[in-house]
Amino acid sequence: MTENLRPSGAHSTDQDPTAYPYASSYGTARTGAAQTGTAHDGTAYTGTAQTGAAGGYPPPPPYAPTSRRRAKRPIALLAAVAIAAGVVGGGTATLVGRLNGGDPAATGSGGAVNGTTVSQSSKGTVAGVAEAVSPAIVEIGAASSAGNSTGSGVVITEDGEIVTNNHVISGAQQIQVTLSTGRTYTADVVGTDPDKDLALIKLRGASGLKTATLGDSSQVKVGDQVVAIGSPEGLTGTVTSGIVSALDRDVTVAKDDSGGSGQGQGQGRQGGGQQWPFEFGGQQFNGDTGEETTTYKALQTDASLNPGNSGGALINMDGEIIGINSAMYAPSSSAAGSGSTAGSVGLGFAIPVDTLKADLDTLRAGDGS
Repeated sequence: MTENLRPSGAHSTDQDPTAYPYASSYGTARTGAAQTGTAHDGTAYTGTAQTGAAGGYPPPPPYAPTSRRRAKRPIALLAAVAIAAGVVGGGTATLVGRLNGGDPAATGSGGAVNGTTVSQSSKGTVAGVAEAVSPAIVEIGAASSAGNSTGSGVVITEDGEIVTNNHVISGAQQIQVTLSTGRTYTADVVGTDPDKDLALIKLRGASGLKTATLGDSSQVKVGDQVVAIGSPEGLTGTVTSGIVSALDRDVTVAKDDSGGSGQGQGQGRQGGGQQWPFEFGGQQFNGDTGEETTTYKALQTDASLNPGNSGGALINMDGEIIGINSAMYAPSSSAAGSGSTAGSVGLGFAIPVDTLKADLDTLRAGDGS
């Protein structure tokens, strides 16, 4: 007999137990006739007739419900499924959290995000960006027969690939790089692209370095807050902030060390006080750029830039690199009315990071050298 569970807990059968009591083997009604006779001891007796419907025996008891243990099996099964779903769901949530950077364990030592992961509590603040990105910004010292100069660079791989401006290392005979920790490495030039004023150098024997996240400069808007980090005048790890003042400014700089300032242009050659010569709007600033020049579309910023910031990072408030600082306007000492070289007056320019990303393969191959 098949059992079907009902919402009320009752059990239905194919037959109605009240209509079919236990029956005789033939299933028919019986009628007993009157009987008379003599018992074994000689006593006479008279029997009464017996009548009864088929199955005159008492009806069977109602079907007993299934045992409590059996009834709980579906509930137990559902509970087990719910627990399993909870475990899987929790694992999925953890995975999603890690993929979205919500889990601190998602970033391991030396990963491509470590240098520029802004903590949630500091997100959108200059302090948060500076703390996160500063380990990926280095100071570059370039030595040549013309003298020494100081610039900046951005670490993009754990093993020491660093992006900077071409004019920072152009003509250098020796390159020394100092990390934010104070550790110093010797670097070699991997590739240069004078037309875009970009260069790629590589540290010798480096590993496990903090690296920067390259952002998307196509998403930058005028008025966006930005942070600049570099080594102006050799002051390693200097942080300034401002906004994006304009987009797509045509900036012209010298392609190599043949410019009027020689090697170290724009970097404050020790004792020379040289600025970054560049052309903008048909005018020359900070000296003569020379005959060999190149022009690129730049991001303009009012974040304070000074000699030594060249090659450093312009960063959005998510800690992503959106530009490589390359030029700034500084009035001459006579125009400033003082005996010392004037600093930034809020006219700085950076090469958009999308230009860098499009040029990385060329730089790594050394094709642009």
